[in-house]
Amino acid sequence: MKDLVKDLKEVYVKHRSMFTLMVVMTIFSIILFIYSIVNLHPNASVVKVSYGDIGRYQGGEWSSMSNSGGYHDGAWHAMLVYPLFALIFGVLHNVIALRLYRKKGDKVASVFLVVTIAVILFAILILWRLLGEG
Repeated sequence: MKDLVKDLKEVYVKHRSMFTLMVVMTIFSIILFIYSIVNLHPNASVVKVSYGDIGRYQGGEWSSMSNSGGYHDGAWHAMLVYPLFALIFGVLHNVIALRLYRKKGDKVASVFLVVTIAVILFAILILWRLLGEG
């Protein structure tokens, strides 16, 4: 733990752009967490949980009109993955970025942070579209 704090201080002093990316990633993960918790709807019996262009396999029937793709219904429990993603992205990925900084340098860690920010924004977009159809 002391190494992580030391690395964070070093990143703050020497690599401001990487530190800024870490802060932006944390802010976006907080936004994803709050947005997903507020829109969880545990009292709803059926919510839209996924989208697919290809139908899902259900009980021996691969292709039917009701199973030919589009938005899929499910229980609200499936939507708990979004707050979980937000926690993983906000905490674990910052720790991984600091480890990458120590082992590979600031460029690799910055690329990792940019990719994580893109994944967070993509998750927010997917959640927004699923909630719009529900």
